[in-house]
Amino acid sequence: MNGPGRMVGKRSVVRLLALAFCLLTAACGAAQPSRQAVATLRIVGSTSAEPSLHDLAQAFQASRPDVLVELRLGGSAIGVGELQAGRADLAAVSWKTEAEKAPSGFQAIPIGHDAIAIVVHPANRVAGLTLLQVRALFRGETLEWRALGGAAEEPLIVSREDGSGTRSAFESLVMAADRVTFNAVVMPNSRAVVDYVASHRPAIGYVSMAALTDQVRTLPVEETAPSAANVRSGRYHLARVLYLYAPAPAPPTTQAFLDFALSPTGQALVAKYHAALR
Repeated sequence: MNGPGRMVGKRSVVRLLALAFCLLTAACGAAQPSRQAVATLRIVGSTSAEPSLHDLAQAFQASRPDVLVELRLGGSAIGVGELQAGRADLAAVSWKTEAEKAPSGFQAIPIGHDAIAIVVHPANRVAGLTLLQVRALFRGETLEWRALGGAAEEPLIVSREDGSGTRSAFESLVMAADRVTFNAVVMPNSRAVVDYVASHRPAIGYVSMAALTDQVRTLPVEETAPSAANVRSGRYHLARVLYLYAPAPAPPTTQAFLDFALSPTGQALVAKYHAALR
């Protein structure tokens, strides 16, 4: 039919197609702003900082859904190497001496304080140690726990692997120019040290305060326990600063994470495991 009815039908179809196109275009336009490019922030380094960094990463991502934080923690030295190679955006470092300061082009940002705790099996009767006694034990010079008020057992020394910031800090703060005995059992992180000491009665090791559990007993050093208050006051001798190494200047996403870690919210998360900066 070539009359007016057919023309009306064609116009209706055209109108419907135009309406559908407009609705589709509007829907696509409305959906477009919700799409966000996700940036990845890669943090590599100290296993001692893992609990606090895990909480910081989760809280930061909740406030910044456009950022995905990846944690890969295998030791302070690994973190610095990955940062320098461009495979990390931040390096978590748990010990920094003058010789180990941030490389050229990078900055070291303190995010908290940590204590290195001396741990033994709960059945060990030794009440506490001096720094000299800790050094003698880890040099392998103390032949029986009985000499320190314990049982007639040979101490079993547990240490950390090369590249560990906790090991570097312990050697600097306790061992001075001496070395840990070659007979020491070497573990890859504080959690492994705790597990080993908890299952071997003559064992003694050192761990980050973040790794302490009731599986082991903490020994006071120079009559002082490794508490957050004692670390902040300077009374506990085996204390260190936790750092994040970053490019200088830091890219916007990296700087945003650093600002969050230093904010009151971030410092409250750090204080769950370590001592906050203030």
